[in-house]
Amino acid sequence: MAKKPRSKGKPSPSLVQAADSQPAQVARRRANGTWRPGFSGTMGTDAARARRQLNLSTISALQSAFDRYGRSAIEKVAKHQPAIFLKMLVLLVPRELEITQSAGTRGMSDEALEQAVQAIEGFLAKRAAGPGADARVIEQVSSPTPPESPDGTGT
Repeated sequence: MAKKPRSKGKPSPSLVQAADSQPAQVARRRANGTWRPGFSGTMGTDAARARRQLNLSTISALQSAFDRYGRSAIEKVAKHQPAIFLKMLVLLVPRELEITQSAGTRGMSDEALEQAVQAIEGFLAKRAAGPGADARVIEQVSSPTPPESPDGTGT
């Protein structure tokens, strides 16, 4: 049997049922003004919660992939696609990594330079003295042993 063409003026019955079956908006507050269970009152947390959940799921999936393929996958990428390997390393470094360079001895005050020189001289003096320079010597005079008797008892 051939299908009858539908008229374009009326919506299909399945669309009408789907529109009617959608639940009405649930009130987030009770009549006395308190929040219903499941609603905290802050409207922005749903997106943040979804983002955290996505991050958690992604990290979990990456962890399971690393547990499965791990070192062999990293070695394969490093060998066959060094640019991607380098990009992975760069992405691991925080974006706001603060690197400060000191001026070395040029940036030190006179007192700090003197203290550094004294510390170095002390280290060099200890090294020159040798490893046993800090050892304590205990002097002991040995007493003569009594002569042994012929039977081997000592007296």
